[in-house]
Amino acid sequence: MTYLTRTLLTLAAGLCLSLPASAAEHVIRMLNIGSDGATMVFEPAFVHAQAGDSVRFEPTNSGHYVRSLTTPDGVTPWNSAEDQPFTVTLQQPGLYFYICPPHLMMGMIGLIQVGEAVNKQAASDRMLAQKGRMYSNSQRIDELLGKVR
Repeated sequence: MTYLTRTLLTLAAGLCLSLPASAAEHVIRMLNIGSDGATMVFEPAFVHAQAGDSVRFEPTNSGHYVRSLTTPDGVTPWNSAEDQPFTVTLQQPGLYFYICPPHLMMGMIGLIQVGEAVNKQAASDRMLAQKGRMYSNSQRIDELLGKVR
């Protein structure tokens, strides 16, 4: 291998290593009726993301907003305005459990896992405590917890 070839390969490798990784944007729609016919849903209800990714909540139907009930330690809880798109950037690993407050009683809940579920016990406890406030679809809590890796 010639000096020029080695130099070009070294430069190319350095360039590849220095390029920033792109963060993903996940879109969660707030719906009165989901694609499977379920009522009052976030779609998708479970998102597996990486640190640095963002989630954009879109109020496809009116009367919805999103509030976090559980976040990893050090993360400021969030609460969007009604009928307004809302974006959150997820920097900390862990579970982010959120609800649509006006529709919690109908089971309008969701869960985001960022990297490792470092706060799994705290999130599970908080989620299970909401079952008593849900008049329908409380099984969604168990379904979401079943998706945590």
